[in-house]
Amino acid sequence: MGIFGRKNDTATATEAPVAVNPDLAALTGDYTIDPAHSTLGFTARHAMVTNVKGRFTEFTGTLHLDGADPAASTATLDIAMDSIDTGSADRDGHLKSADFFKTEEFPSTTFRSTEAEALGGDDYRITGDLTILGVTKPVTIDLEFNGAAKDPFGNERVGFEGKTEILRSEWGLTWNAALETGGVLVSDKIKLNFDISAIKNA
Repeated sequence: MGIFGRKNDTATATEAPVAVNPDLAALTGDYTIDPAHSTLGFTARHAMVTNVKGRFTEFTGTLHLDGADPAASTATLDIAMDSIDTGSADRDGHLKSADFFKTEEFPSTTFRSTEAEALGGDDYRITGDLTILGVTKPVTIDLEFNGAAKDPFGNERVGFEGKTEILRSEWGLTWNAALETGGVLVSDKIKLNFDISAIKNA
C-alpha cells in the first residue's frame, strides 16, 4: 500500500504517472508521532574499529498523509538534543558540550520535509531540511511503509522505518582526535535510523 506519490513535475512522456491506490483514502489525515513506540537512532564508527549506537529519547513530530495527492504528504520532527543516550553518561555529557551539539545554545534539532516520492512497492523516499547547530542542509531518507492498523485502544496507527547517512562535518560537527595508529576517534559519516509509529488525530 503506497503513501507517497511521485512529484508530477518529474514525469516524462515515457513515464506513466503513479496511480493512487483508492485504499489510501482511509489513511488521509493528520498524525502525531508516538514517542513511546518510536525510535530515533544513530550509529557512528569509534576508533576506526567498532560502531557506537545511540538514540534520542525526547522528540515530537507530525505527519500529514494525503490519499488524494500522496506527494502532498508532509512530515515534521523536533528532537530535544539534551535527551541523547549512548549508554555512557560521560560520552553523553561530551556530546552535549561545546565540542559537539552545544545543547544549551542549540536545544533542538529539526526536520521539515519538502518532497516525497514512491519508489515502488512499500519503498519511498522523503527529502527535507535538517537543521543542526543552526545550520540547515537537505537530506534524503529512504523509507519503508510498514502498514496501518487499529490498536486495542482504538488508535489508528501507521508505521514507517527509515534510514539515511550524513556527514556531520557539513553541520559544523568537526571535533575529533587523532589515533596513534592512524585515523580518527569519531567517524565523519553518521548513520541515522528511524522506526516510527504515528497515531491519527481525532
